[in-house]
Amino acid sequence: MKIYRDTEKERIIAMRDTLFRDEGGGYYKGKAYPFVLKNPRLNLWDGIREDVFQYFESNQVAWWGEGKNQVTGHLLSSQVACLNNLYPMRQRQDMATAVLRSVRDDIACAIKLDSGFLEFEVVGKENYLGEKSHTRGIHSTSIDAVMVGKKKDGANILVMIEWKYTEEYPSKDLYIPARAAIYDKLITAQYSPIRVAHASDLYYEPFYQLMRQTLLGWMMVRNREYGCDEYMHLHVIPQGNHKLQESVTSPGLAGETMCEAWQKCLVRPEKYQVVTPKGFICPISKCRDSASTMAYLSKRY
Repeated sequence: MKIYRDTEKERIIAMRDTLFRDEGGGYYKGKAYPFVLKNPRLNLWDGIREDVFQYFESNQVAWWGEGKNQVTGHLLSSQVACLNNLYPMRQRQDMATAVLRSVRDDIACAIKLDSGFLEFEVVGKENYLGEKSHTRGIHSTSIDAVMVGKKKDGANILVMIEWKYTEEYPSKDLYIPARAAIYDKLITAQYSPIRVAHASDLYYEPFYQLMRQTLLGWMMVRNREYGCDEYMHLHVIPQGNHKLQESVTSPGLAGETMCEAWQKCLVRPEKYQVVTPKGFICPISKCRDSASTMAYLSKRY
């Protein structure tokens, strides 16, 4: 049986010439591949392309891949997938509200953060985790996208979104004393949202990333960013990526799935949910002027 990544490569290569009008053969890690565009800019939907470039430049956000100052041409980039799916609703309160209500029925509406209803590669207003760098998108804990919902009781909830595509992870121990010196004191803090017997069990991807994002969300709420007093953490994973969803890479964690294993690490497991891209985005199809967005996403992903 082919793994999800390989089937997605075959699918996107088959439509590459007609959808992107690019013959492929762009470079990734020094080698040309048919699933990498020669013109990386075409990797973003033309309905958002120029706005995204302006957003990344004005907010000094780094791009994924080799060229930190330019979008990657890699057609399986999860950063690009996140932007193509979510950026169209950045200035659309109706769309942002629709997707938030689909995951929390106590949300009344989406509210603006800094300059829109979504912000990308968020690191928090302060270096809450005490990391060596505090740069959006590189060398520090970033959240792919953040939204804020106004609940029916008037409180604000921070919604953190981590977007995956074809990722899968080996069982590789990433523990080193320098990392433990940064994160372990937060993992074991009195009111930490994480509860594990051994902090070292969390230093395996994707749990290492989930741990850092959870701590960041907790600290952002403690500091009342965007007036929030609660957070939720959404992990967006395609339905077909069974390798990611069904793998528990840390030998010290228990669970039948990645989701179950991570929820067992949380004081409040309901704060973490796994959703599919289609399930998360589908509600915007009922909003006005969404046909072109949905047509592109349906064809592309």
